[in-house]
Amino acid sequence: MRTLVTGGAGFIGSHVVEALLARSDEVHVLDNLASGKRENVPGAATLHVADVREPVDRLVQELQPDAIVHLAAQADVRVSVDDPGLDTAVNVLGTVNVLEAARKVSVRVVFASTGGAIYGECERPAREDDPREPLSPYGCAKLAGEEYLATFSRLYGVHHVSLRLGNVYGPRQDPHGEAGVVAIFLGRLRDGERCRIFGDGRQTRDYVYADDVARATLLGLAREDGGVFNVGTGRETSVVELYDACLAVVGAEAEAVHEASRAGELQRSFLDPEHAAQVLGFRAETSLADGLAATWDWIRKD
Repeated sequence: MRTLVTGGAGFIGSHVVEALLARSDEVHVLDNLASGKRENVPGAATLHVADVREPVDRLVQELQPDAIVHLAAQADVRVSVDDPGLDTAVNVLGTVNVLEAARKVSVRVVFASTGGAIYGECERPAREDDPREPLSPYGCAKLAGEEYLATFSRLYGVHHVSLRLGNVYGPRQDPHGEAGVVAIFLGRLRDGERCRIFGDGRQTRDYVYADDVARATLLGLAREDGGVFNVGTGRETSVVELYDACLAVVGAEAEAVHEASRAGELQRSFLDPEHAAQVLGFRAETSLADGLAATWDWIRKD
């Protein structure tokens, strides 16, 4: 296949690009390099520097891809709270621009949505048909993106796929960013800095390894009937438990600093993976311990 990956120079995108190249796809990357990095794009892929907030029709017409993986996003919940206009421009308008370009060449889009930020607070693993109650503009924008995919599917008969991702972690996640607690914890432990835990640390997330997400994306590309699928482990891990696991993999002893809770942050969020298992054949295979070890191996060498 010839596949276009928006956001392919970013953390998750680079893992998807590698997985596509491993199966011998011709891969093109569209990225504005605001947070993505040129060095994340393998030499076998072609980088096109562009921004999804602008129409991408000309590039898509030129490439005539067989499919588009849409990962380009503003991915920080706190940024969305502080600047919902920016979040909307990237995550809603950007998605519409990609869908419009895809429509004109009749190709399927696989969209990286979000699990926790869409469902809101969870008392059990969230299922795809549960109520969507986002608590942040980021979750709202991603839900809007899903609805645009569903609407375009009904209008134009090309069946798009939305993947509701858990908290993705792994190599190439920025340890100096504001999002991505695994990379932040491991980066601070590497540098001998104290880690911060917001609130009491009992808030839980479903941590899913980047290579598992890449595999789910490839399965989504093969899904001709479209649909919405959770991509997670079905297991919840608290921030305190995660911090202890990071200490274990680093082999360190360090006390974290507790700070005030942040606006828009969920207390409990994890995903039911059964629909993806039954329909896509996807189950996350990487344990948290193994994923943290691989991430630490990358961060300490970075």
